[in-house]
Amino acid sequence: MSNYRIGLIGGSGLYHIEGFTKQKWVKVKTPFGAPSDDYLTGELAGREVVFLPRHGRGHRILPSELNHRANIYGMKKLNVAWIISVSAVGSLQAKYKPCDIVLPDQFLDRTKRDFEHTYFGRGIVGHIAFADPICNELRHLLHKNAKAEGARVHNGGTYVNMEGPAFSTRAESTTNHKLGYDVIGMTNLGEAKCAREAEIGYATMAMITDYDCWKVDEAHVTVEMVVANLTRNAAQAKSIIRRVLPQIPKEPNWPCHSALANAIMTDKKCWPKKTMADLKLLLQKYL
Repeated sequence: MSNYRIGLIGGSGLYHIEGFTKQKWVKVKTPFGAPSDDYLTGELAGREVVFLPRHGRGHRILPSELNHRANIYGMKKLNVAWIISVSAVGSLQAKYKPCDIVLPDQFLDRTKRDFEHTYFGRGIVGHIAFADPICNELRHLLHKNAKAEGARVHNGGTYVNMEGPAFSTRAESTTNHKLGYDVIGMTNLGEAKCAREAEIGYATMAMITDYDCWKVDEAHVTVEMVVANLTRNAAQAKSIIRRVLPQIPKEPNWPCHSALANAIMTDKKCWPKKTMADLKLLLQKYL
């Protein structure tokens, strides 16, 4: 298919980007249940884009309630080949200050629902390579354009994905800090795993809002602090996105766009019809 689109996942305010035209909310059904919300399609910086408010409009969905499979499947159904994720994170190291941007290249899974972060199962076994869980080509584009925008940006780092919804205990936060991890959040690992299985290039713009609670000389994280710093970060995030979009290739030919080529273990003769039907959108290249 041609006219590949670029996906944006983030807070509800993200779609109020100057120049985002031809906006239309689209409802998408998936075999994996309902996505977080309808998808907002349109044009921005000369490219077709699809925006999804991660927690629904009005922020109604807990991190552990997010249906990552449905969210990413819906993007795939709308012909999205790249996703830029924008999300709030806490800093685990002093060098990452509130309102800095970190572009993680690794994840550490501290969730309890990782079985919901894959399309495989129900008779079809697949094992994607996930040593490098972020689309590096997209991450480097984000880094180049964040620097051009004058942002305090850090290229690379480990994102600890906790489940929440409570923020960390001081013992948890101090442990993550001492282990040398970089940022902590509640949402991006499931997105990254499902995007890789869907052969979508995925990268995170992690916006630092606070120091979690390991840093005892700083106020510990509160919702008010997160919201205030997210609002400050929002304008910069939008400017970076506008810069990046025209530089993303028109055709999906990065390594992550063929992630399933050697991933499926199950003999095609054994694929259950229902599972094959549910996964046809993802597997059609390999049928």
